[in-house]
Amino acid sequence: MSTGREIRLIEEDDGWWSAIDEETGVASQGKTRREALDNLDEAVALHTGEAGEPIEDEDAFLRSIGVDPDEIPDEPHDLPQFMQ
Repeated sequence: MSTGREIRLIEEDDGWWSAIDEETGVASQGKTRREALDNLDEAVALHTGEAGEPIEDEDAFLRSIGVDPDEIPDEPHDLPQFMQ
């Protein structure tokens, strides 16, 4: 039985790399594999609370970065491949 972290790397059509942590479902991307993995490490740390501050109001946060929470798809098949 594996106790390590399973990560999937995908080279996208535009040459960028997507990295997905299979256990948490967290995804990130970068111009290189290394950058995608480094960004994923940071994203997982934020997701698990090992880094950063907790977001109290998710909708308000999304609006503050220019994302309309009402436009986020509810179904996984509506998400980009690297986020499924």
